[in-house]
Amino acid sequence: MYIALFIICALILLFYIILNLPVFGRLPEGARLDRIRRLPNVKDDVLQNQSLTPMEPEEGYSAIFKAMLKGNPNSRPLAILPHVKPVMDSISGVKVTWFGHSSYLLQLDALKILVDPVFSKTPSPFSFIGKKQYEGTDFIRAEDFPSIDIILITHDHYDHMDYQSILKLKDRAKHFLTSAGAGSHLIRWGIPAEKITELAWDEQAVLCGLQFTAQPARHFTGRLFKRNRTLWSSFILESGDHKLFLGGDSGYDNHFKVIGEQHGPFDLAILECGQYNELWPLIHMFPEQTVTAAKDLKARLLLPVHWGKFTLALHDWDDSILRVSKSADESKQLMVTPMLGETFQIGVDYPNTKWWLNIENRKQ
Repeated sequence: MYIALFIICALILLFYIILNLPVFGRLPEGARLDRIRRLPNVKDDVLQNQSLTPMEPEEGYSAIFKAMLKGNPNSRPLAILPHVKPVMDSISGVKVTWFGHSSYLLQLDALKILVDPVFSKTPSPFSFIGKKQYEGTDFIRAEDFPSIDIILITHDHYDHMDYQSILKLKDRAKHFLTSAGAGSHLIRWGIPAEKITELAWDEQAVLCGLQFTAQPARHFTGRLFKRNRTLWSSFILESGDHKLFLGGDSGYDNHFKVIGEQHGPFDLAILECGQYNELWPLIHMFPEQTVTAAKDLKARLLLPVHWGKFTLALHDWDDSILRVSKSADESKQLMVTPMLGETFQIGVDYPNTKWWLNIENRKQ
């Protein structure tokens, strides 16, 4: 009996230790929680989407489990993905560098804004959990970045808010901008409160002379068991003559058209186009919806992201870029498709080499 009791106590202690590991961050509390409770889209401390967004598929969660067990042999490329050496010393123009998935660098003249930096091998709390990044996508590390003016984090999921990457970047960044409530994680990780700005939907902040406006998205949040205790957002970035839409993660909804009518047109919309499935159709866009969203936003140029580094869904690794390219061509939506690490300048050059067509990516 004593041995069984000891084992139970040891398991409880282990569970408690795991739950309190810093990688999981911290839920909002105190003044931060009070602010969340005052937001118009919160109910019983749980944040809500603008439209009803049920998470459980009609077939039940067992359908997702079965589909994942079945897997897809073409969910990863067989060859090493090519990359270009990033240009990170710009002093003029508006330049964009995509590093795979949803991590990219914006250079507005000499200012540098790093968005959703994830440079760990897996988008998960621990390196031994989840599928590792594609071969060839480790061409840049968090340690390689110079001083960053702003790190912008759209929401707290592991493939957008990476604990290890933030630890390595926090002393190189002058300021952090994120969605309401998500600053609680950053505080837990040792980032001073005065370096953190949190925005709820439709709130604005001016940082380094740039205006940021948080806008709605259709998604969810959570790093452990409790969901939707911190906000998920898209962001509008305005600088002089340029206006950019930074989409984060979002299922398709009417908010894109509303944002386009109220704030468009945009010089560039950076929108997700990967990790979708019919079992979760409301929280990630299908590639064709990505193009529709760009049209709704009145975006002159579309950069599709959320693909090319990790497998988080069941589709072929290149299905998203094949479909979004086809849809953009049919809809006459101008789209840029840089290689990993390739820097392009808005209004100057828009690479479209279709490099993914040359990758060995099919198991027979």
